[in-house]
Amino acid sequence: MKAWVRDIGMIVVGSFIYALALTVLAIPNQLAEGGVSGASMIIHYAFGWSVGLTNFVITSVIMAIGYRYLPRRTIGLTLLTAPLISFFIYVTEGRVGALGDPLVSAAFAGFFIGIGAGLILRTGSSMGGSTVIAKMFNRNFGWDLTRTNLFLDIAIVASGIVVIGPLNTMYTIVSLFVGKKSTDIILEGLDTRKAVSVISSDAVEIADTVITHMKTSATVFEGYGGYLKEEKDMVYIIINKYQLFRLKNLINEVDQEAFVVVHDVRDVFGGSFSWMS
Repeated sequence: MKAWVRDIGMIVVGSFIYALALTVLAIPNQLAEGGVSGASMIIHYAFGWSVGLTNFVITSVIMAIGYRYLPRRTIGLTLLTAPLISFFIYVTEGRVGALGDPLVSAAFAGFFIGIGAGLILRTGSSMGGSTVIAKMFNRNFGWDLTRTNLFLDIAIVASGIVVIGPLNTMYTIVSLFVGKKSTDIILEGLDTRKAVSVISSDAVEIADTVITHMKTSATVFEGYGGYLKEEKDMVYIIINKYQLFRLKNLINEVDQEAFVVVHDVRDVFGGSFSWMS
């Protein structure tokens, strides 16, 4: 029950931020957006129709056709999300004029659009538009979800060149790029982790040194070098990005010939990492 209340709260806040980003920053400066919201905005620029009402009609039609392709929980959350976004757009559109600097507006529109979308997607909901269409094509034709979603967004933004012109379309691309980054921040968090693989003949000593001096866990795997035909174990370590410089120094103190690979990781949970970090 608590999870549902939390998710509904995040959807309400995310939908409101998303809608305000469109009506305060994007629409007054004639910028577009991906997905159904972007299509509704382009229709608004061309014919003067309400973005909120158009968005509601299009998402309703898509959900009526494609609801069977979504998990039951996602359907329930999307049936809340899609009307909320349309409602917030409808009650706030046309109330603010252009701020005077389209590039700044595009950057901040993307930032807040990304935050709103990130809060919504973090609950497991969808925006009720291009995601549903992508799932329909995936189920019926085997099309890749990510590529189909990207293609739909590109097609919508590209169609806006005729209506808003090439300059505003380029501003829109800036907004989409910033939006993608801010969505990633909401979904993945600011405290990114690093996974470090260390291949060395002194793997056990390196692991002991890391555990002693950095108070973090280290796992040793038995390995065999295919090129030199020698046994070399591997140490696998998860750390905060701020610890990377110190870790490199500790590894060099034990084995200057160690082979080190650093990876970005999206999420870490469970095990000893949670309490040791």
